[in-house]
Amino acid sequence: MAMQEATYRDALRMALSDAMSFDDSVIVMGEEVGRYGGAYGVTKDLIAEFGPERVIDTPISEAAIVGTAVGAAMTGLRPVAELMYVDFIGMTMDQLANQAAKIRYMFGGQIGVPMVLRTQGGTGRSAGAQHSQSLEAFVMHTPGLRLAMPATVDDAYHLLRQAMTQPDPVVFIEHKSLYTMKAPLNPNAEPVGWGQANVLREGDDLVMVTYSRQVHYALAAAQTLQTDHDISAAVVDLRTLNPLDFETIRPLVENAGKAMVISEAVLTCGVAAELAARITEECFDFLEDPVVRVAGEDIPISVSPLLENNSVPTPELIIETAKKMFV
Repeated sequence: MAMQEATYRDALRMALSDAMSFDDSVIVMGEEVGRYGGAYGVTKDLIAEFGPERVIDTPISEAAIVGTAVGAAMTGLRPVAELMYVDFIGMTMDQLANQAAKIRYMFGGQIGVPMVLRTQGGTGRSAGAQHSQSLEAFVMHTPGLRLAMPATVDDAYHLLRQAMTQPDPVVFIEHKSLYTMKAPLNPNAEPVGWGQANVLREGDDLVMVTYSRQVHYALAAAQTLQTDHDISAAVVDLRTLNPLDFETIRPLVENAGKAMVISEAVLTCGVAAELAARITEECFDFLEDPVVRVAGEDIPISVSPLLENNSVPTPELIIETAKKMFV
């Protein structure tokens, strides 16, 4: 397939279709993934293409979905299980954290769990406190689980294709506000390597380290900082949080001497805290100032669009925070 315009949602669907065509062991399972086409339309028409034996509508039980996927993966299939919201991941923590993440270790490396758990998180749809969380720290905290969070249409396709070839369980978190984003996509292009961060903007004054939707906010903020304030900011899209590509971050921070970590998840004990600590530990001698965290408020997300929007980092907040680093 040649270069084409695609939405983030389309790219995910293409990745699933291409992987299922290439590998008969790949199956899709979850609530409403078949006849309905998925809660966000990602699996639309897959059941017509591959049939109900490979695109499986499940009961409304997150524990059953993930538990079945774990068993299927252990017996030779490559299941892609879907959770409608990452907020429901707590209902799967025994299956995911106690089983999928640990089976390779419990069996001395004789067997793995090559499954992907697709889900979505983040704010932007006024879905309320129980459907708007960013819980990637739950996953990042659990050894044995891989974690991918694509920010772009290109990564929606290529990261998902790569996730479906991994020998161990991958949690793949899509941002609910990105599904309709459009960009050129070339499925045949050589992708950025699995576990490798992508430097989307070069800069010598400040390094912004982020992932998922905040990548776009950081890029917008970096442009304004350059144009209006003569501050040159690099933007790093982590793409995967486990594996974490610190080798890309280190030389950029050593060069700039200032670093900011941006995350939509809550500030306390979140991904931003871990990244800030890691940068501080490994780049301490090069830092001119402490690493700054820009993250979500430590509150449940409001259903009010105004309150929701301002409970997580915005380009304006990133700009104002960056300006203070140069006072």
